[in-house]
Amino acid sequence: MLARLESCMFEFWLLLCAYLLGSFSSAVLVCRAMGLPDPRQSGSGNPGATNVLRTGGREAAILTLAGDLGKGSLAVLLALLSGASLQLQGWCLLAAVCGHLFPFFSSLRGGKGVATTLGAMLVLHWPLALIQLACWGILFGLSRISSLASIATALLTPLFCLLLLPELIWSISITCLLLLLRHSSNLRKLISGREHRF
Repeated sequence: MLARLESCMFEFWLLLCAYLLGSFSSAVLVCRAMGLPDPRQSGSGNPGATNVLRTGGREAAILTLAGDLGKGSLAVLLALLSGASLQLQGWCLLAAVCGHLFPFFSSLRGGKGVATTLGAMLVLHWPLALIQLACWGILFGLSRISSLASIATALLTPLFCLLLLPELIWSISITCLLLLLRHSSNLRKLISGREHRF
């Protein structure tokens, strides 16, 4: 009984750490440090690298992207180094993404979660992460629309996961579902032909 309780507490603290790591908004921190407008109040209003690129320039966007990738990677790396099972690492990925989407430190107003998901996946299962990255890159190269590439990659990822990492199908599928829901406004713009191109 005591061993089970200790195991539950271990899992709880890992998931909480992953969520809190995800809650740090790289976009907000970078823009504040560089004296740029708050990304939540300019451009698309999304605190992510794409919006920072539009409103603050390439350097700020690269730093934002690095921060979002890094916090996802760190969340899963902590679980890995703590001896967590592969399944628990997958749930830590989901917790970190939830932190990014619904950040504790930013009144639950977060970004779209794509970079954080990729960063976590690079540690969790790098071959699948490279497939995701290639899929996104090809689709973006063809369409020049970031949201379209992200939506399509999120739709395809559960299939890739089923083939390469079936033991994590639930945590990965829920993550992808959240990404799709977070991109619902982009989907409406795509359908109406109003989505931004690069």
